[in-house]
Amino acid sequence: MIKGIGVDIVSVGRLERWLGDSGLLERFFHPEELAACRSRAASLAARFAAKEAFVKALGTGFRGMALKDIIVTNQANGKPEMQVRGAALDALVKNGANKIHISLTHERENAVAMVVLEATEPAKCAG
Repeated sequence: MIKGIGVDIVSVGRLERWLGDSGLLERFFHPEELAACRSRAASLAARFAAKEAFVKALGTGFRGMALKDIIVTNQANGKPEMQVRGAALDALVKNGANKIHISLTHERENAVAMVVLEATEPAKCAG
């Protein structure tokens, strides 16, 4: 069952301006995210959009969540995935979702992310 859908768009130029400010980047991004794409503004913009899309899918806003507790990484094949910790995880559990689907894209000036929160049913055993 779908528990929430969120979409966000971020200007790549906004993140280009942030690249020179380590403190700002470290405030909003988990060290794992920065290790993967610290110098790529478009990739950071997509990740920032994903964080915004996540809270839109929750319908709560950031309410006590640290942005770096919402972590966007890539699997070995490049597929993005989202992990949540702390207050972000608490909000996900309260929402009733247990699976996060994420899609990212960027082109020239903009990066877009979509997040779908799903509550999956436990597998049923034949018997």
